[in-house]
Amino acid sequence: MNGTANAVGDLIREWRARRRMSQLDLAAETDISQRHLSFVESGRAAPSRDMVIRLADGLDVPLRQRNRMLLAAGFAPHYSERPLADPSLSPALETVKLVLKGHEPFPAFAVDSHWTMVAANDAVAPLIAGVEDPALLQAPVNVLRLCLHPGGLAPRIANLAEWRAHLLARLKRQNEIYADPLLEELEEELRGYPGGVSQGRIVHDEGTAIAHLLRLKAGKDVLSFIGTITVFGTALDVTLSELAIESFFPADPETAAHLTKLARERSG
Repeated sequence: MNGTANAVGDLIREWRARRRMSQLDLAAETDISQRHLSFVESGRAAPSRDMVIRLADGLDVPLRQRNRMLLAAGFAPHYSERPLADPSLSPALETVKLVLKGHEPFPAFAVDSHWTMVAANDAVAPLIAGVEDPALLQAPVNVLRLCLHPGGLAPRIANLAEWRAHLLARLKRQNEIYADPLLEELEEELRGYPGGVSQGRIVHDEGTAIAHLLRLKAGKDVLSFIGTITVFGTALDVTLSELAIESFFPADPETAAHLTKLARERSG
């Protein structure tokens, strides 16, 4: 048995199980025979480089894990992985900064695949300032830890149980997609924080709710936000593919007025 073929075969079988696809489903999706796919997974046949990429496409495997599959099959990685400071990523990072700046006076920030904040606009700082544990604001800042830690923003989140359940559900889905040990450790850590519901249920404050709102206490006011996510849909670099912009919009006129006032104070 070819050890290399079996290594990539194990990864293909693992991702197929994650995607809840049978061999027949994947074979049909990638236009190869089920018999040949079975041989690849068992290590009886070594896939070509093109076949590994085709199977990864059919399984919607993230770019970082596609490189891992190629290495397991004995091939060089196909997708580059540059540090954020690499000059070749400058146009993309300038785009990120433009989006963040254009979202003001409302808060927005960019995170990597581990929820480390890599950039933020000026509207973010006033909302996260003054947390009990200042270490949570020291770089690298993990946004989920800052949000749910009892020494972070958690005491100021008016609907903590709902928001915590929403974030943990997102992180669980992300773990299913990426199969990243660091993300799994982060999820385990966050589930140990207080303030959640025992069954991980998402609790809505109102039966007429249209989205999960973040309700953040700011002095005597409670600010309500609706969040959106923006990603690079055509990324061919691992680092760029894992960047996401989290933008928050006011969910009511009072929140919009509060944020506009803060922006005027900053500019004045």
